[in-house]
Amino acid sequence: MKDIFTPADILLPREGTDMTRWAAVACDQFSARPDYWQGMSEYAGQAPSALRLMLPEAYLNAPDVQARKEDMCRAMEDYLVGDVFREIPDSYIYVERTLPNGKIRRGLVGKLDLEAYDWTEGSASPVRSTEATVPQRLPTRVELRRQAALEMPHIVLFMDDPGDRVLGAAAPGEVLYDFDLYAGGGHIRGRRLTGRAGSAVREAVDGLPGPLVFAMGDGNHSLAAAKNRWEELKAEGAPADHPARYALAELENLRDEAVEFYPIHRVAFDTDEGGFVRRLAGDDTGTLVARADAQAQAYVAEHGGYVDYIHGEDEALALASRPGCGAWLLPALDKAELFPHILKYGNYPKKSFSVGETLDKRWYVECRKIR
Repeated sequence: MKDIFTPADILLPREGTDMTRWAAVACDQFSARPDYWQGMSEYAGQAPSALRLMLPEAYLNAPDVQARKEDMCRAMEDYLVGDVFREIPDSYIYVERTLPNGKIRRGLVGKLDLEAYDWTEGSASPVRSTEATVPQRLPTRVELRRQAALEMPHIVLFMDDPGDRVLGAAAPGEVLYDFDLYAGGGHIRGRRLTGRAGSAVREAVDGLPGPLVFAMGDGNHSLAAAKNRWEELKAEGAPADHPARYALAELENLRDEAVEFYPIHRVAFDTDEGGFVRRLAGDDTGTLVARADAQAQAYVAEHGGYVDYIHGEDEALALASRPGCGAWLLPALDKAELFPHILKYGNYPKKSFSVGETLDKRWYVECRKIR
């Protein structure tokens, strides 16, 4: 299928912006650490920051969550009419991300045609989810997308490209950004791909074989919300070239040695016992994740509290050591299993794997208008 992943009109902060204060890690990280987000807010201060254009999940249950949503949407409008952005038209951005461990992960930012994507179980679309999508998590995200003037991606798509034809075809030009990320997040550099260089990469993308062209690596619920919103707009008579038909994302090669899978652990909070750790092993990853979920939910049903999903074993262990907490630790998924499993069996259970540790996740840098 052609034209699944194409160049986009991308918004970046104007030249001279302090990019370390601008960029922010994906909103679903540090969900049990509001202190991290408060520290980042204090660091950004009054400077333009992607932090003002997002809602960290650490605040989803905060009493002022509605005000935070309104502030986010208002900041988008203010940034669009103010002297904050410059537009990089009809381009890909070739990204080199130096992770905290020193490895360099390569990616390509562009726009995904949501007509090629279906997150529902049993989908045979060219772009598919890899983990179960929880419908109850979508309404808030869809509502935010209805109100938002901009999107910022922490969506990562995987291609299985053993010959490295796509990223290997990249001949990047102008450096668009090159800076250190906040608080040990590593370094990131983005270079523009347009004209002949962009066309060569687009041709390589179009040449990827099916039936599964891209599999979700991260941002599954964000992309599902974008799909649902596009279906709403179509039903309302939106034109085929409406900007919300597309979602900005980063495309990465699953074969890249810097693409590493990590488990997502289950931690119980506000329960009646603290400090226990249960390390699960054996079976396949999907079975272990299902078992961890069942054990964790049964435990809080009997003892009270709630379960959260924690990236990083060290953080899970630190949280489990607190009074009234406990953890179920899971092994990592072998990434070579991903495409064959999806083609044969469909999705893994929700929160089965993470692409990297917490600070390895995608950081918000680029934006795109969606209305």
